[in-house]
Amino acid sequence: MAIGPVALYAVVAVAPSVLFWCALKVPALVRRWRRRRAPELPAGPPIEKLAADLRRVHRLLAELPSGASAVRRYGTRQAYDALLVQACREVEVEHRLAELPEGFDREIERLRVEESLADRGLSVS
Repeated sequence: MAIGPVALYAVVAVAPSVLFWCALKVPALVRRWRRRRAPELPAGPPIEKLAADLRRVHRLLAELPSGASAVRRYGTRQAYDALLVQACREVEVEHRLAELPEGFDREIERLRVEESLADRGLSVS
């Protein structure tokens, strides 16, 4: 009958350590489990807002007066390119807008991206 007191002593000696360990680890495990079960949140704005912004900036770019400053033209093109890159990321379209320098090649890439987005259902104009 010597096992009874030894087992009781082991439980009394180990139980507080086990309880404190559980108190520290269980909340983290629960958070990880909830995070895994939670739906993934989109990284950017809703696609409808992105499409509306794209159309608005495209219209601004198309309607720039001939006397507009070069800085205004450049800024509008950069804003349009940034929106195109976001839209490409959302609908998974390949693009090279970040790689190409400003000029004819980039204009062609913009047209190709606009067409690819239109094929995926996101009309720019």
